[in-house]
Amino acid sequence: MNKWSPVAVAGAGMISAIGNDIGECLSALANGQAGMDNIAWLDTAHRHKIPVAEVKCSNVRLAELAQVSGPQPMSRTALLSLIAAREALEEAAIPNLVALRTGFVSANTVGGMDLTENFFAAPKGKLREVIQHECGYSTEWVADHLGLHHFQSTISTACSSSANAIGFAARLIRHGILDVVVAGGTDALTRFTLNGFNALMILDAAYCKPFDNDRQGLNLGEGAGYLVLVSDKVAVSLPSGVRCTLSGYANANDAWHQTASSPDGRGSWLAMSTALGRSGLQPADIDYINLHGTGTQNNDLSEGIAIQRLFDPVYPKMSSTKSFTGHTLGASGGIEAVLSVLAVQHGLVYPNLRWHTPMPELPFSPVTTFLSNQPIRHVLSNSFGFGGSCSSLVFSQSE
Repeated sequence: MNKWSPVAVAGAGMISAIGNDIGECLSALANGQAGMDNIAWLDTAHRHKIPVAEVKCSNVRLAELAQVSGPQPMSRTALLSLIAAREALEEAAIPNLVALRTGFVSANTVGGMDLTENFFAAPKGKLREVIQHECGYSTEWVADHLGLHHFQSTISTACSSSANAIGFAARLIRHGILDVVVAGGTDALTRFTLNGFNALMILDAAYCKPFDNDRQGLNLGEGAGYLVLVSDKVAVSLPSGVRCTLSGYANANDAWHQTASSPDGRGSWLAMSTALGRSGLQPADIDYINLHGTGTQNNDLSEGIAIQRLFDPVYPKMSSTKSFTGHTLGASGGIEAVLSVLAVQHGLVYPNLRWHTPMPELPFSPVTTFLSNQPIRHVLSNSFGFGGSCSSLVFSQSE
């Protein structure tokens, strides 16, 4: 398998149920503060019945954080995206950005569905309030606000969407098409997604506990996470240097089921093993795995079997940060990529909250305490979605 040339990561930004920026999110992770709670902002019959991980802001407050104003209502998806993408760009601090070839590759699964739901419920809905429905609208709107004009693309492959956006962005850099790409994803909670996952009977009525033998399902969340990927030419011009590199990426499909992973974890294994091959690494080189780890019976077992097949008998530290942020669907790969970059940059391992009982099928267990000052050289981040779309990213210390 041909080894990839690594792509530099210059900046990162995120917003989630545990914080409105990277600093707040890291503080919550260090202090074991999960973002799940009763539903506060979504207008749904499931309020006080199903916990979710909402961003702790009204749309009005999100608009303030996004630095936008005006009479046009914006979807929550777009506002979350602009907040996190702007943080990533500001952290990257790229000199003379306007002179470079720039792009924005953003993922989501619900688009402006929150506004569409309100439109149909209103006695006299206005059509201008539903023009944001399709998934690509928020991508174009955010790209315009950030001045990223040369290339824009929207990816929607369920829960692997953001990871695929980052992988695609890396290819644009590696092939010399763009100099700078902001890549990741965003998703807001909607009644459609909450009702849909509830119909699948995979939501936990309590706070989720990924990879625990007594797991009952997932908690839905919302948020956004983005990385700034840059060419080697741009990387050497950065005053603060790069954060790390994306050294490997792969997408695979197990073609098993529309909403379930294959029992033998074939898609998960293929994504992880291919990403490792492209990075030129062996399984023993991985120091931490940010698990997909949704907390459902099927997903955790399938991912666990694939990890056992690839890493047995020596396992790296691993955990699911969805125990903090909930499952943010199209944003999950972006948020977890940001956390993986921070793990490499600062030597961090995050706890898998509420884990108590090992799964008898698996010979390993997740980390349950926050660890700092760890020798983290390479991190594997997994994102496995509906339809069998399985993606893995490898982040490594820059040389």
